[in-house]
Amino acid sequence: MALKRALATHGPYVVGQILSLKFVDTVYEASVLWGDAFWKHILDLEEEQSMDVILVGSSELSCPPSPQHSRDLIVYEVRVKQRPIEDICICCGSFQVWTEHPLFEGGMCVPCKDKFLESLFLYDDDGYQSYCSICCSGEMLLICENPDCTRCYCFECVDTLVSPGTSGRVHAMSNWVCFLCLPFPSNGLLQRRKKWRARLKAFHDQEATSPFEMYKTVPAWKRKPVRVLSLFGDIQEELVSLGFLEGGSVHGQLKHLDDVTNIVRRDVEEWGPFNLMYGSTPPLGHTFERPPGWYLFQFHRVLQYARPRLGSGQPFFWMFVDNLVLTADDRVVATRFLETDTVTIQDVCNRVTRNAVHVWSNIPAVRSKDSALAAEEELSLLVQDKPRARLPALSPAALVKNCFFPLREYFKYFSTNSLPLYK
Repeated sequence: MALKRALATHGPYVVGQILSLKFVDTVYEASVLWGDAFWKHILDLEEEQSMDVILVGSSELSCPPSPQHSRDLIVYEVRVKQRPIEDICICCGSFQVWTEHPLFEGGMCVPCKDKFLESLFLYDDDGYQSYCSICCSGEMLLICENPDCTRCYCFECVDTLVSPGTSGRVHAMSNWVCFLCLPFPSNGLLQRRKKWRARLKAFHDQEATSPFEMYKTVPAWKRKPVRVLSLFGDIQEELVSLGFLEGGSVHGQLKHLDDVTNIVRRDVEEWGPFNLMYGSTPPLGHTFERPPGWYLFQFHRVLQYARPRLGSGQPFFWMFVDNLVLTADDRVVATRFLETDTVTIQDVCNRVTRNAVHVWSNIPAVRSKDSALAAEEELSLLVQDKPRARLPALSPAALVKNCFFPLREYFKYFSTNSLPLYK
């Protein structure tokens, strides 16, 4: 199949070898009766009961033959040679383990660790993560159909760690819930870690080179609507289209300010608390009421007012966008004040760059398939030619829109704007 992603589905599950549909119905009835409290009780247990949950017809319990490929070594070494799975990289089968996989039981080598950190929060235009949640690779991906989840799993990981042929059976069914959303922690060799959200944060903080500490992701039943402070550039339309703001009740969730000259800390504290702060320079070609650097310094000033108190643990994200109007010296200052490197995001059509912006942000993996460290000469030509350009280009806010997808791990998502289940 040539598709990059495939619709993932699930069917009846078996515990050990047999689990009747009556048990599945009982789980469903309990979830309807107790609602979110049912799933919260199961997933928040301090001691999770280990239970093998595999698909009907699985051959997971049979002894595998001697392996021929590195990924096949995982099952062979664990089932036949009794090697602990923590001593094997579950992403590639290497025995050169550097650390533990943060989501599932098993090890991780250095190359796979680096790839995992780089790709974990990358999203495609459809709103789903770009790569497999196990190996952060893969071509054919199964999509979790839990509306609060955007994770994907490659065919190879599923067939290797759950049982051969599982990906095909899953792909042929409907309404599949992924291995991090299921109430049962074990599927073949794929064992979900206890408190995996805390482990993911600890893994990122220890292994990543990012200057920012990662916030612990929030379970769906604990997520609250995001509260946004938008300076100069308005991001309301983009956040509504992504489902972060409820269309009929934006008032109270988003505060937009064009002029912050007289804004003091008390004002921001009265309007807040905020979870997301966005600011930008004016679009290229527009009249500036202030010098371009003024927008940067005012954003940085108000950012200090909006930040939560140290140690609060409250997720707080920010983004500043330069619409190619800051000078090179201004961008150096921005990097120093905002304490992170800039990323250039481009709007490319038929190899022609129609628009570009410089972005500073603490949102995980602020990048896209069009992000790059573009040559200064190319951006200079874009600045000169853009006022005369005839090709329609994305607005600055629309250009960074997809960078907000990782926030679905932290804030409430309104189902009226749900992501498509089919690609």
